[in-house]
Amino acid sequence: MLGQRLKLARSAAGLSLRGLEERIGNRVTAQAIGKYERDESMPSSGVLIALADALSVSVDYLAGDQEMALEGVEFRKKSLTSKREVMQVEAKVLHLLERYLMVEEFLGLPSLDWDKPREAPYPVVSDPSEADRAAHSLRLHWGLGFDPIPNLVEVMEERGIKVLSCALENIDGLMARVRRAGKSAVPVLVVNDSHWGERQRLTMAHELGHMVLEVGAKVDDEKAAFRFAGAFLMPAEVLWAAIGKHRTSIGWSELFALKELFGVSVQALTYRCKDLGIFGPTLFRRLFNEFSRLGWRRPPYQEPYAMQGEVPRRFERLCFRALAEDAISEAKAAELLETSVHELNQRMEEPPDLEYDEAHEGTGLRHVHPD
Repeated sequence: MLGQRLKLARSAAGLSLRGLEERIGNRVTAQAIGKYERDESMPSSGVLIALADALSVSVDYLAGDQEMALEGVEFRKKSLTSKREVMQVEAKVLHLLERYLMVEEFLGLPSLDWDKPREAPYPVVSDPSEADRAAHSLRLHWGLGFDPIPNLVEVMEERGIKVLSCALENIDGLMARVRRAGKSAVPVLVVNDSHWGERQRLTMAHELGHMVLEVGAKVDDEKAAFRFAGAFLMPAEVLWAAIGKHRTSIGWSELFALKELFGVSVQALTYRCKDLGIFGPTLFRRLFNEFSRLGWRRPPYQEPYAMQGEVPRRFERLCFRALAEDAISEAKAAELLETSVHELNQRMEEPPDLEYDEAHEGTGLRHVHPD
């Protein structure tokens, strides 16, 4: 088991065997580390400590016995160029998720079962528009009604989907199942923490679409997932009430008010209005020509009044709960939260500094001035 964990931690750190050898001051060779990873030999206690320090993990982590594996990994924007990049991302996800599951065990909490509707996967047989029915059904099953969703992360975590936010390169997000020895699989969704809120929300809803849709051979699964995402975040009934069923023109103020209402980009909003027939081809082209002129369709695709990213908080709340209830020590809580004991004590004892833009208090928006 140490071998698997050592390889995962090394992959997550983006180190080759030779790189790890150098990181530990050449205490052992790359060949020796390779043998540790294949469980052909065991490191001495001193080498084990050096490896843990070099990889920024604890000795307990490397020596742990919980076996996990990712299954059915799907990357959004599959632009990873090498097997090493894939392994690095997957190792990072497993490392984050193991800490999450660990604190649930410390508190004696069962990992929330994935609240999958009995009817899912919903069939999308002939056209992506059939994904609208799936989004409608899932909202009803989860008791969401048709109102806009203020915090999509909280909704998903309450339904048993683990949401992780971390630095990702070249990809918007990924979804996977994590299989644990002798236990049920845990669905996990990872979003890029450098992206702003609208893009994260679309990524999460898109990946949720992949989880609950069964797409026929004649339908593009990406188009179906995007159609699901638009319908899940912007139900037709609410959008029609807010904007009407047919428009030949629309102003910037109205577009950005709707952006705030639904928590989506104006580009996603425009696509949704096109899909529902609210915007005809002429208005749709005119708007997207403007989006292109303003640079919003080029990386990093950021619009004015970008939303703050939605940060998963459940894991952090559980860590502080475990510490307050003496289920874990300060050192263990600091390790789980990847912070120092000093910083941890400050966060436990002092209220956070509340900084906000008075001009947009309560809106969740931050203004981005185009350069």
